Amino acid sequence: MIFGNAAWGFRETPLEKQFEITAEMGLSVLEAGIANAPGDIQIGDDAGRVQSLCEKYGVSVECAATGNDFTNGQRDDVDKVKNVIDMCEALGVKYLRIFAGFSPKASVYGARWDNMVRCLNEVYDYAKRVTLTVETHGGVCEYDDGVEHFESVTTNIDALSALIEDVPKIRFNFDAANLCAAGSDYEKVYAVIRDRTEVFHLKDFTKLASGHIKPCACGEGSVRFDKFSDFNGIALFEYENTADIASGLKRSYEYMKELLR
Repeated sequence: MIFGNAAWGFRETPLEKQFEITAEMGLSVLEAGIANAPGDIQIGDDAGRVQSLCEKYGVSVECAATGNDFTNGQRDDVDKVKNVIDMCEALGVKYLRIFAGFSPKASVYGARWDNMVRCLNEVYDYAKRVTLTVETHGGVCEYDDGVEHFESVTTNIDALSALIEDVPKIRFNFDAANLCAAGSDYEKVYAVIRDRTEVFHLKDFTKLASGHIKPCACGEGSVRFDKFSDFNGIALFEYENTADIASGLKRSYEYMKELLR
């Protein structure tokens, strides 16, 4: 695996600090957030500023991530994703993480499914030098003490199989913790999308007494990361607790290094 750090945990961290933490960990890849969180790189920002940070810290932005939802029956996010693709090309990004969407799987059928498929095919056709990777991600309900994930089209095996048929170019960002949180068998899902998986997210969740879940470092929850030790691509640590982001990322990395020894 080629290790790096993912964008979402850095959503409250200034951009240069993201590079600094990644370099201090001895990692060479940072997933750059683009037009998703307030501190992200924004569409139209100076690509030279980002590239100078890459040179300063010896860290590449080979991966990037944005936010979108194609399951809500609208197509408003298509132009946004296209603009982010353009930004990625200017930055030299190779993989851009996007989403199918966050609506409950049971609500995405008929015209709504067809609209999602059209949106995905359109952005895949638009991307020429950037590989789009759809994250396996359920819908999320937030609570005071944590979150709850529910089934979406990318956490359901049958829906994923249909998505592969309807979007021939689709590739994936595999996140076992998201699948586990949504009640899916992440090993079975991986077997379905393994040949189309380009990037991994490495994170975990711990279950609270309330039944809700809270993000934790790799090895502190229930995901069996040893099941994916044969993956040879980019694996990004996505520690989601912003308050101790540097510590959580480092604990995750130490655990994975020990696991893969």
